[in-house]
Amino acid sequence: MEKALWYLFAGSRGGTNRVRIVRDLADRPRNANELAERLDLDYNTITHHLDMLQEHDVVEPGGNDYGRLYFLTDRFERHWETFEEISEEVD
Repeated sequence: MEKALWYLFAGSRGGTNRVRIVRDLADRPRNANELAERLDLDYNTITHHLDMLQEHDVVEPGGNDYGRLYFLTDRFERHWETFEEISEEVD
């Protein structure tokens, strides 16, 4: 998991936005539209990053397609310290 986190947040383009998404989801689950508005990013950009985060088991969707909420996974939350370490380098 740590290698995936380094790749997602520090080793690829878009890491800064993925950090912002994760920090926002840490406050409470949100849907893609809410994230786009709150982070002032295009909806398609948000969905791309959510797909990447989901692929690497950082977030998981819940609910139906329309207004689907995204949550941080339990597996990711067990690696929160690593995320904090990485995000300090990205911010």
